[in-house]
Amino acid sequence: MKGMLELIVGDPQADRAVPPTGITARLTVFAAAVMAFLAVIAIALSGSAGRVADRWADELAQAATLRLPADPAEADALLLTALEVLQTTPGIATVRALTPDEQQALLEPWFGPDLPLESLPIPQLIEVVADDDGYDAEGLRARLSAEIPGAVLDDHTRWRAPLLAAASRIRLIGWFVIILIVAVVAAVITLAAQAALAANAQVIRVLRLVGARDVYIARAFVRRFTLRAGIGAAGGVIAGLLMLQLMPQSEGVGGLLTNVGFSGAGWLWPLLIPPLSAIVAFWATRSAAFARLKEQT
Repeated sequence: MKGMLELIVGDPQADRAVPPTGITARLTVFAAAVMAFLAVIAIALSGSAGRVADRWADELAQAATLRLPADPAEADALLLTALEVLQTTPGIATVRALTPDEQQALLEPWFGPDLPLESLPIPQLIEVVADDDGYDAEGLRARLSAEIPGAVLDDHTRWRAPLLAAASRIRLIGWFVIILIVAVVAAVITLAAQAALAANAQVIRVLRLVGARDVYIARAFVRRFTLRAGIGAAGGVIAGLLMLQLMPQSEGVGGLLTNVGFSGAGWLWPLLIPPLSAIVAFWATRSAAFARLKEQT
């Protein structure tokens, strides 16, 4: 820790070995800003998509659909029996029979808007919403099988599992993108530091002739590139947050590309990007500086 502080503090005389301007300075700031911008967008997109998938999965976990047999002669009796069974089942919060208009809206994408429901044996659908504790789905199926043969309870398990898997994979992709961004930042800063060291080879020789140690010379490079990376990343984070404000917002549930951003503790991630970029720059420059100085010995 002491050595790290000594490298960061800097020294006016040693700082002359690092050009304050030039292509390496602009490249470091630009690379850090671009990578920070992309990191903000990647984290926001992966987090928002993951939240949407989780929300859909939670909604499917609480909702279920009961499909009654398509028997016009006993439709009313079957509906009354089904409602009685559902309303007396522990763990079910609300039960609602879909209206003919709602059922036609569900079938419209497949059969068109002119489907004559009144002349077709369409099974009655009942929307079931569980409470926080939930209900025994297998027990309910057994009871329905005994009282309403042919009734089918769909608890959306087959739809919920892929959504949970998608949310997990989206977050995994987000972390993979962040790792790639960190690697690119480290590579660019390493190249920039090596270029700066090569351009100042004569100055480094003079410093060595007057007794300067490698740690003394490296301190200036590390300090300059660390500050440049931190400043560039801060600018990239600000640009990324401003870009997110241009994304569409929705008061409702929205889709995958609405309400993209951060919520709750997620706002800590953008704040961590500049110091993380500075840390990456510190170690990348330090490694490059000592390796290059060793070659120039």
